[in-house]
Amino acid sequence: MILFPFAWIKVEQLKPYHLHKEEMIKINKGKRFQQAVDAVEEFLRKTKGKDQASSHNSSEEKNRRNSSEERGKQSAGEEKRKASLSEGKLKKGTGEGKKRVSSVSSERGSKSPLKRAQDQSPRKRGRPPKDEKDLTIPESSTVKRVMTGTVAGFKWPPSVSEVRNPGLALQHSSPAVCYQAITKKLKVCEEETGSTSIQAADSTAVNGSITPTDKKIGFLGLGLMGSGIVSNLLKMGHTVTVWNRTAEKCDLFIQEGARLGRTPAEVVSTCDITFACVSDPKAAKDLVLGPSGVLQGIRPGKCYVDMSTVDADTVTELAQVIVSRGGRFLEAPVSGNQQLSNDGMLVILAAGDRGLYEDCSSCFQAMGKTSFFLGEVGNAAKMMLIVNMVQGSFMATIAEGLTLAQVTGQSQQTLLDILNQGQLASIFLDQKCQNILQGNFKPDFYLKYIQKDLRLAIALGDSVNHPTPMAAAANEVYKRAKALDQSDNDMSAVYRAYIH
Repeated sequence: MILFPFAWIKVEQLKPYHLHKEEMIKINKGKRFQQAVDAVEEFLRKTKGKDQASSHNSSEEKNRRNSSEERGKQSAGEEKRKASLSEGKLKKGTGEGKKRVSSVSSERGSKSPLKRAQDQSPRKRGRPPKDEKDLTIPESSTVKRVMTGTVAGFKWPPSVSEVRNPGLALQHSSPAVCYQAITKKLKVCEEETGSTSIQAADSTAVNGSITPTDKKIGFLGLGLMGSGIVSNLLKMGHTVTVWNRTAEKCDLFIQEGARLGRTPAEVVSTCDITFACVSDPKAAKDLVLGPSGVLQGIRPGKCYVDMSTVDADTVTELAQVIVSRGGRFLEAPVSGNQQLSNDGMLVILAAGDRGLYEDCSSCFQAMGKTSFFLGEVGNAAKMMLIVNMVQGSFMATIAEGLTLAQVTGQSQQTLLDILNQGQLASIFLDQKCQNILQGNFKPDFYLKYIQKDLRLAIALGDSVNHPTPMAAAANEVYKRAKALDQSDNDMSAVYRAYIH
């Protein structure tokens, strides 16, 4: 085993950096992890530059030494020939002076001008080799050890280069040097206190996972989004009690370790923090205000987090009734789709009780790649509707472009290829176009829900006398698609509104 400044790490847990970097970036998320990756990349760049400079200097030094040795050999040979010539002259005596002079002149004439110049000029000596510089990098002013603040609970994970990587992510021509340098220099980066996003205040990244809060978690609603969220909460070790209107959907999560709640009121009363994710404003109100609903389980100190995408008026009403019973309320709608929910890569928009937001940090890390706190209740609902308004309008425009290409005799695949090479290129664009080209409209985001969000966004614009003509036009197309029985298909099925 190897002792790092913060933990013992088994050698077999260390992994090559370049082979596992992309995999760990996908699995792990958060500001600290990215800072760790950036620090490693900066270190490798600096070390590579120093190695190249050292190699270049070594080559030059070797060339200089070889040149010096060659010149030395030539000079020694010349001295030897001179000595031999002198000895011969002594033996022949003074009587052969004329011949001696001729012999010496001949010897001089045999030398090339370059040789003579070398003999007359002082010999150049190679410079002594420079001392090897320390390969460790100076500590960046932005890299500090976290000792206080909301992130003080974080411990150094069992990895040198990545905050949540279970193995070392380093591959270099001098692994021992890099290994020692990183263990000396890399530290957790302190977060700025004024950020609108948060990383877990009560969580510690360990072995690529999250240390869960010790609070009991409840979850109401196991639809496309809720199912992925609960699965990730369980994977990260949270204690979760689930409820769904269709009880059969709970069975899979019970097998994974979740507990079953018989009613929303029971879940709230037995849990510290209860999350809910349902389809629309009516469902959100019924869940809280209906028979055996959330409100009946609220007592002072109980926490309720509504993750549904609803309008600001609805979420404000729910917050008021929860707080009136002594509860704490947070709205936290999520941006993403089923795949992102399953991958734990949602974007969480929160507003309301800031303390509750921080209490939810380990849960938010489990289900999302980042979260934003937007202030007072209602702000998250408004922002979420604006985000989905843009997304829904864009989807309708994609469908319109593909159908126009078809009716004008252009290749839809070529159109997609062109778009993917331009400024509009995105995962969303590619996936939705592929759905259309393949005729696969399995829901990743229900068409009926994006139409609902467009309708609510238009109403939001009306409430402040702000025009939303693009959203209004897109809404009409989705309404036509719903009339063609596309409600329960993916939003990309809006394409069918243009071909019927």
